[in-house]
Amino acid sequence: MIPFISPAYAQDAAGGGLAGSGVLQFLPIVLIFGVFYFMMIRPQQQQQKALKAQLAAVKRGDRVLTSGGIVAVVQKARDGSSEIEVEIAPNVRVTVIRETLTQVITGSTPAAANDVK
Repeated sequence: MIPFISPAYAQDAAGGGLAGSGVLQFLPIVLIFGVFYFMMIRPQQQQQKALKAQLAAVKRGDRVLTSGGIVAVVQKARDGSSEIEVEIAPNVRVTVIRETLTQVITGSTPAAANDVK
């Protein structure tokens, strides 16, 4: 009768009733999620935390980049207020919401792209 054993029964018997086999099937998914977390999610959370700290510390004279791509200089920034007054051109001031700033530009003023020496 041994030749008439079904393949499913033979596979189950060969495993010896290993209870951890279900866990082993999910191990690659858990590993992929772990790699995804440490390569994508965690660095982005740290970057957002750093940006939030920079925006909270923005002060008069800082150069900032708005979400619309406008580089501006901060003219008025009150602690606790969500509004900041920035100058986008000489004598052109606008009020923006602090959370719409995407970057605080540090360092010296970059040279214009059209300048040729």
